[in-house]
Amino acid sequence: MAVVDTESGKVSGLESDGVHVFKGIPYGASTAGANRFMPPKKAAAWTGVRECTAYAGRSPQAAAAAQRPELATVWGPIDTLAVGEDCLTLHVWTPGLDNAKRPVMVWLHGGAFSYGSANSPRYDSTRLAGRNDVVVVAINHRLNIYGHLDLSAYAERFASSGNAGVLDLVLALEWVRTHAARFGGDPGNVTIFGQSGGGGKVSALLAMPMAKGLFHKAIVQSGSSVRFAERERTTELADAVLKHFDLKPDQAGQLQSLPVAKLSEAIAPAQKTLPRPRYPLLDRYNFGPVIDGKVLPAHPFEPATAISDDVPVMVGGTKDESAIFLAPDDAIWNRSLADADLHKKLEPIAGAATDPVLAYYACCKPSANAAERFITATTASNFGIRGILLAERKAARGKAPVWMYEFAWETPAFDGKLKACHSVEVPFVFDTLGVIGERHHKPGDQALADKVSRTWAAFARTGKADWAPYTNDKRTTMIFDDESRTVDDPDKDVRPIWTKVATA
Repeated sequence: MAVVDTESGKVSGLESDGVHVFKGIPYGASTAGANRFMPPKKAAAWTGVRECTAYAGRSPQAAAAAQRPELATVWGPIDTLAVGEDCLTLHVWTPGLDNAKRPVMVWLHGGAFSYGSANSPRYDSTRLAGRNDVVVVAINHRLNIYGHLDLSAYAERFASSGNAGVLDLVLALEWVRTHAARFGGDPGNVTIFGQSGGGGKVSALLAMPMAKGLFHKAIVQSGSSVRFAERERTTELADAVLKHFDLKPDQAGQLQSLPVAKLSEAIAPAQKTLPRPRYPLLDRYNFGPVIDGKVLPAHPFEPATAISDDVPVMVGGTKDESAIFLAPDDAIWNRSLADADLHKKLEPIAGAATDPVLAYYACCKPSANAAERFITATTASNFGIRGILLAERKAARGKAPVWMYEFAWETPAFDGKLKACHSVEVPFVFDTLGVIGERHHKPGDQALADKVSRTWAAFARTGKADWAPYTNDKRTTMIFDDESRTVDDPDKDVRPIWTKVATA
């Protein structure tokens, strides 16, 4: 059993298929009690050897979005560990405890800043690390009301409370910088990558001065964020939380002593009090990062933001992100949506652009039914346009390149109704097709997993992808599928329409 000496004490791990695995290493102290809503503190030291062979650390969770019951374990087993505020842990996979200076890939899990963990079997990095000779680190941190309740209006000591969760990530990256070499990695070659909410976390770190120099490359999967909440909105949310517990502003500190179950009860009702955001297609999170002028001085990739100019970025998403979110709608799931109802469903999203958007999809997807066109349109209006804006703004800076991709492989599960939905690419990145259900497999999937995981690892190693960078004149995009290919400016005729809808 391998033992590594960390700043806090010795840790032991296990070996799996020639890869050293350490699970549940504390990088921070408990965030309970007086530490709740506060910047994280380093983990306390321990004596002896701490056994790190089982997952640990799962922040208290907000409820995940409702879905069809049959989709609950669609991507394999889910994390069922008990939640708690002693959640600042990380996991490490490394091919060797030597001086090889391997690229380090730091994974930020999804869940919209509100739920999820790094403990899912589909994130197991044994094959990603072992087959590509990289070190992988996966991070647990504070979520939702525990990581992003902005109490700054009530007391100076809570000045950073709205960004506590992303400050956890900074502390974890500092841990990586200190310990990478001890685990066979190179602290000077660190890539952060994340999917869905994890992509939002990558976006936030790209705009945080405190994170500067802690990573050198970034991959944003299905979670591009170009806007986060501003103080006016986050204070409204905090006011709603105080009102829920019948507390006055000068009593905000009492929230630190509430039991977890009690505090969590305020998450949903507080969010329901908020008005529609100014930019509904871009403002994605309520309990999420806050533009506070210090931890997050400005929105990611604003023209004046140069913090991450020198960081190469790879960004993309899946072809049919929205399919899994729309699954509870029987008319979408059963593909029975009538053409007459399609306009009605899309108008609240596209507004005055509804007719030209529908005309475009009717022309370019003539064989698609109304439900499929709605999936395509809502994917473009949500994940798609945010990825394009991120890539455009990064490319316009002209300092470090950005690469764009689309994952188009469709799962055969449920008679193909999920298509290339949100999260479908994750087990391809981690090369964990073995943990997802047999219903998702079809010939050629392992070959694609080989290609995708190699691409991610190669980007971590070199800061380059093997297709042309994205530029605002050519817009080259890699399409990952059974037969991968590049396309210049896909959907160029509808892209400007969605840009105008999202930013107007």
